[in-house]
Amino acid sequence: MKLKTHSGAKKRFRLKPGGKIKRGQARMRHRLSNKSSKRKRLLGAPAYVNPASEYQITRCLVP
Repeated sequence: MKLKTHSGAKKRFRLKPGGKIKRGQARMRHRLSNKSSKRKRLLGAPAYVNPASEYQITRCLVP
């Protein structure tokens, strides 16, 4: 049987050429009036997955 990419993972993560996995940050969907401009600006920046979690996410992305 052919393996498939995890649908939820492919929407949330991007595999970079260097092997790192790029992800978005949480806490930017609602209740933004309580957060400072600086906090919102920093949350808008992309982040990378923790090395401890890279193996599991790679398994979801690459069948």
